[in-house]
Amino acid sequence: MKLYALLLLQDAAANEGGFTNMLVQRFNEGNEGGFMWPVLICLVIGLAISFERIISLNRSDVNTRKLMRSVKEALETGDGGVSQAEEVCANTRGPVASVVQAGLLRFDEGMDAVEKAVVAYGSIEMSFLERGLVWLSLFISLAPMFGFLGTVWGMILAFDAIEQAGDISPSLVANGIKVALITTVAGLIVAIILQVFYNYAVSKIDRIVAEMEEASVELIDALAMMTMGRPVRGAPDASSDEGA
Repeated sequence: MKLYALLLLQDAAANEGGFTNMLVQRFNEGNEGGFMWPVLICLVIGLAISFERIISLNRSDVNTRKLMRSVKEALETGDGGVSQAEEVCANTRGPVASVVQAGLLRFDEGMDAVEKAVVAYGSIEMSFLERGLVWLSLFISLAPMFGFLGTVWGMILAFDAIEQAGDISPSLVANGIKVALITTVAGLIVAIILQVFYNYAVSKIDRIVAEMEEASVELIDALAMMTMGRPVRGAPDASSDEGA
Protein backbone atom coordinates (compact mmCIF):
# COMPACT_ATOMS: atom_id res chain seq x y z
CA MET A 1 0.00 0.00 0.00
CA LYS A 2 2.80 2.39 0.93
CA LEU A 3 4.65 1.50 -2.26
CA TYR A 4 1.51 2.21 -4.31
CA ALA A 5 1.05 5.61 -2.63
CA LEU A 6 4.70 6.45 -3.27
CA LEU A 7 4.31 5.57 -6.94
CA LEU A 8 1.22 7.79 -7.18
CA LEU A 9 3.12 10.72 -5.64
CA GLN A 10 6.00 10.19 -8.06
CA ASP A 11 3.62 10.09 -11.02
CA ALA A 12 1.89 13.29 -9.83
CA ALA A 13 5.22 15.06 -9.41
CA ALA A 14 6.34 13.88 -12.85
CA ASN A 15 3.09 15.05 -14.43
CA GLU A 16 3.34 18.42 -12.69
CA GLY A 17 6.91 18.82 -13.86
CA GLY A 18 5.90 17.79 -17.36
CA PHE A 19 3.07 20.33 -17.42
CA THR A 20 5.39 23.09 -16.24
CA ASN A 21 7.97 22.16 -18.85
CA MET A 22 5.28 22.17 -21.51
CA LEU A 23 4.16 25.68 -20.48
CA VAL A 24 7.74 26.93 -20.61
CA GLN A 25 8.24 25.32 -24.00
CA ARG A 26 5.06 26.84 -25.43
CA PHE A 27 6.00 30.22 -23.97
CA ASN A 28 9.38 30.12 -25.68
CA GLU A 29 7.86 28.98 -28.96
CA GLY A 30 5.26 31.74 -28.96
CA ASN A 31 7.71 34.39 -27.81
CA GLU A 32 9.54 34.62 -31.11
CA GLY A 33 8.08 38.06 -31.66
CA GLY A 34 8.34 39.00 -27.99
CA PHE A 35 4.57 39.25 -27.51
CA MET A 36 4.28 36.56 -24.85
CA TRP A 37 5.97 38.78 -22.26
CA PRO A 38 3.26 41.49 -22.37
CA VAL A 39 0.60 38.77 -22.05
CA LEU A 40 2.42 37.33 -19.03
CA ILE A 41 2.75 40.79 -17.46
CA CYS A 42 -0.99 41.35 -17.92
CA LEU A 43 -1.65 38.05 -16.13
CA VAL A 44 0.67 38.74 -13.20
CA ILE A 45 -0.47 42.32 -12.56
CA GLY A 46 -4.12 41.40 -13.18
CA LEU A 47 -3.97 38.54 -10.67
CA ALA A 48 -2.30 40.81 -8.11
CA ILE A 49 -5.09 43.37 -8.46
CA SER A 50 -7.73 40.62 -8.35
CA PHE A 51 -6.42 39.06 -5.15
CA GLU A 52 -6.07 42.46 -3.47
CA ARG A 53 -9.66 43.41 -4.40
CA ILE A 54 -11.09 40.06 -3.30
CA ILE A 55 -9.34 40.21 0.07
CA SER A 56 -10.36 43.83 0.59
CA LEU A 57 -13.99 43.21 -0.39
CA ASN A 58 -14.26 40.16 1.85
CA ARG A 59 -12.94 42.21 4.77
CA SER A 60 -15.48 44.94 3.98
CA ASP A 61 -18.37 42.49 4.08
CA VAL A 62 -20.19 42.49 7.45
CA ASN A 63 -23.49 41.26 8.85
CA THR A 64 -25.67 44.29 8.07
CA ARG A 65 -28.71 43.01 9.96
CA LYS A 66 -26.69 42.50 13.13
CA LEU A 67 -25.14 45.95 12.76
CA MET A 68 -28.47 47.74 12.33
CA ARG A 69 -29.99 45.76 15.18
CA SER A 70 -27.16 46.92 17.45
CA VAL A 71 -27.55 50.52 16.22
CA LYS A 72 -31.29 50.49 16.96
CA GLU A 73 -30.70 49.01 20.40
CA ALA A 74 -28.19 51.78 21.11
CA LEU A 75 -30.60 54.47 19.90
CA GLU A 76 -33.27 53.27 22.33
CA THR A 77 -31.03 53.64 25.38
CA GLY A 78 -31.95 57.32 25.90
CA ASP A 79 -30.19 60.67 25.54
CA GLY A 80 -26.80 59.08 24.82
CA GLY A 81 -28.23 56.69 22.29
CA VAL A 82 -26.78 58.43 19.26
CA SER A 83 -23.30 58.47 20.79
CA GLN A 84 -23.55 54.79 21.65
CA ALA A 85 -24.75 54.03 18.12
CA GLU A 86 -21.76 55.94 16.74
CA GLU A 87 -19.48 53.84 18.93
CA VAL A 88 -21.07 50.65 17.62
CA CYS A 89 -20.35 51.78 14.04
CA ALA A 90 -16.82 52.88 14.92
CA ASN A 91 -16.08 49.39 16.27
CA THR A 92 -17.41 47.71 13.12
CA ARG A 93 -15.32 47.51 9.96
CA GLY A 94 -16.65 48.01 6.47
CA PRO A 95 -18.30 50.70 4.33
CA VAL A 96 -21.82 50.03 5.66
CA ALA A 97 -20.79 50.94 9.19
CA SER A 98 -18.91 54.01 7.91
CA VAL A 99 -21.97 55.31 6.05
CA VAL A 100 -24.25 54.77 9.06
CA GLN A 101 -21.75 56.50 11.34
CA ALA A 102 -21.54 59.45 8.95
CA GLY A 103 -25.31 59.89 9.20
CA LEU A 104 -25.28 59.62 12.99
CA LEU A 105 -22.56 62.27 13.25
CA ARG A 106 -24.86 64.77 11.46
CA PHE A 107 -27.98 63.99 13.50
CA ASP A 108 -27.68 67.19 15.55
CA GLU A 109 -27.92 69.22 12.32
CA GLY A 110 -31.26 67.74 11.30
CA MET A 111 -32.58 64.99 9.09
CA ASP A 112 -31.63 66.80 5.87
CA ALA A 113 -28.00 66.85 6.99
CA VAL A 114 -28.21 63.15 7.81
CA GLU A 115 -29.49 62.32 4.33
CA LYS A 116 -26.81 64.44 2.63
CA ALA A 117 -24.06 62.89 4.73
CA VAL A 118 -25.26 59.37 3.95
CA VAL A 119 -25.35 60.09 0.20
CA ALA A 120 -21.95 61.79 0.18
CA TYR A 121 -20.16 59.12 2.22
CA GLY A 122 -21.90 56.39 0.23
CA SER A 123 -20.38 57.77 -2.96
CA ILE A 124 -16.94 57.94 -1.34
CA GLU A 125 -17.13 54.37 -0.04
CA MET A 126 -18.28 53.17 -3.45
CA SER A 127 -15.24 54.73 -5.09
CA PHE A 128 -13.01 52.91 -2.60
CA LEU A 129 -14.75 49.62 -3.35
CA GLU A 130 -14.24 50.05 -7.10
CA ARG A 131 -10.59 51.05 -6.78
CA GLY A 132 -8.35 49.06 -9.10
CA LEU A 133 -11.15 47.62 -11.23
CA VAL A 134 -10.39 50.05 -14.06
CA TRP A 135 -6.85 48.67 -14.31
CA LEU A 136 -8.14 45.11 -14.14
CA SER A 137 -10.52 45.87 -17.00
CA LEU A 138 -7.60 47.36 -18.93
CA PHE A 139 -5.54 44.17 -18.62
CA ILE A 140 -8.55 42.08 -19.66
CA SER A 141 -8.64 44.09 -22.87
CA LEU A 142 -4.88 44.25 -23.42
CA ALA A 143 -4.12 40.54 -23.06
CA PRO A 144 -6.07 39.35 -26.15
CA MET A 145 -4.88 42.42 -28.06
CA PHE A 146 -1.25 41.42 -27.49
CA GLY A 147 -2.22 37.88 -28.44
CA PHE A 148 -3.75 39.03 -31.72
CA LEU A 149 -0.73 41.22 -32.36
CA GLY A 150 1.42 38.10 -31.96
CA THR A 151 -0.90 36.38 -34.39
CA VAL A 152 -0.27 39.04 -37.02
CA TRP A 153 3.46 38.84 -36.35
CA GLY A 154 3.41 35.06 -36.77
CA MET A 155 1.65 35.37 -40.11
CA ILE A 156 4.26 37.91 -41.20
CA LEU A 157 6.98 35.38 -40.32
CA ALA A 158 5.18 32.73 -42.32
CA PHE A 159 4.96 34.94 -45.43
CA ASP A 160 8.60 35.99 -45.00
CA ALA A 161 9.60 32.33 -45.06
CA ILE A 162 7.53 31.77 -48.20
CA GLU A 163 9.08 34.82 -49.85
CA GLN A 164 12.63 33.75 -49.07
CA ALA A 165 12.08 30.18 -50.22
CA GLY A 166 10.07 31.13 -53.28
CA ASP A 167 7.83 28.16 -52.64
CA ILE A 168 4.88 27.21 -50.43
CA SER A 169 5.22 24.13 -48.24
CA PRO A 170 3.81 23.19 -44.80
CA SER A 171 7.25 23.09 -43.25
CA LEU A 172 7.95 26.68 -44.24
CA VAL A 173 4.81 28.23 -42.78
CA ALA A 174 4.34 25.88 -39.81
CA ASN A 175 6.58 27.86 -37.46
CA GLY A 176 4.91 31.21 -38.15
CA ILE A 177 1.42 29.77 -37.83
CA LYS A 178 2.36 28.06 -34.56
CA VAL A 179 3.60 31.37 -33.14
CA ALA A 180 0.33 32.98 -34.21
CA LEU A 181 -1.83 30.33 -32.57
CA ILE A 182 0.14 30.19 -29.31
CA THR A 183 0.02 33.94 -28.72
CA THR A 184 -3.70 34.03 -29.50
CA VAL A 185 -4.48 31.18 -27.09
CA ALA A 186 -2.34 32.74 -24.35
CA GLY A 187 -4.03 36.11 -24.65
CA LEU A 188 -7.51 34.61 -24.58
CA ILE A 189 -6.73 32.39 -21.57
CA VAL A 190 -5.39 35.37 -19.60
CA ALA A 191 -8.46 37.45 -20.49
CA ILE A 192 -10.82 34.63 -19.42
CA ILE A 193 -9.08 34.14 -16.07
CA LEU A 194 -9.08 37.86 -15.26
CA GLN A 195 -12.69 38.26 -16.43
CA VAL A 196 -13.84 35.68 -13.87
CA PHE A 197 -12.16 37.59 -11.04
CA TYR A 198 -13.51 40.89 -12.37
CA ASN A 199 -17.10 39.65 -12.45
CA TYR A 200 -16.77 38.23 -8.94
CA ALA A 201 -15.48 41.58 -7.64
CA VAL A 202 -18.26 43.51 -9.40
CA SER A 203 -20.97 41.22 -7.99
CA LYS A 204 -19.47 41.60 -4.51
CA ILE A 205 -19.43 45.39 -4.85
CA ASP A 206 -23.04 45.45 -6.05
CA ARG A 207 -24.15 43.49 -2.99
CA ILE A 208 -22.23 45.74 -0.58
CA VAL A 209 -23.67 48.85 -2.25
CA ALA A 210 -27.19 47.42 -1.93
CA GLU A 211 -26.56 46.79 1.76
CA MET A 212 -25.32 50.36 2.17
CA GLU A 213 -28.49 51.73 0.58
CA GLU A 214 -30.74 49.53 2.71
CA ALA A 215 -28.86 50.44 5.89
CA SER A 216 -29.09 54.14 5.01
CA VAL A 217 -32.86 53.97 4.54
CA GLU A 218 -33.23 51.99 7.74
CA LEU A 219 -31.10 54.51 9.66
CA ILE A 220 -33.13 57.50 8.44
CA ASP A 221 -36.38 55.73 9.36
CA ALA A 222 -35.04 54.86 12.81
CA LEU A 223 -33.89 58.43 13.49
CA ALA A 224 -37.23 59.77 12.29
CA MET A 225 -39.06 57.44 14.69
CA MET A 226 -36.77 58.53 17.51
CA THR A 227 -37.40 62.24 16.90
CA MET A 228 -41.16 61.56 16.99
CA GLY A 229 -40.81 59.78 20.33
CA ARG A 230 -41.84 56.42 18.89
CA PRO A 231 -40.02 53.07 19.40
CA VAL A 232 -37.00 52.87 17.14
CA ARG A 233 -37.47 49.16 16.56
CA GLY A 234 -40.80 49.96 15.00
CA ALA A 235 -38.96 51.42 12.00
CA PRO A 236 -39.06 49.27 8.84
CA ASP A 237 -36.21 46.78 8.63
CA ALA A 238 -35.39 46.77 4.95
CA SER A 239 -32.58 44.24 5.09
CA SER A 240 -34.50 41.68 7.15
CA ASP A 241 -37.59 42.09 4.98
CA GLU A 242 -35.52 41.45 1.87
CA GLY A 243 -33.87 38.45 3.47
CA ALA A 244 -37.22 37.02 4.54
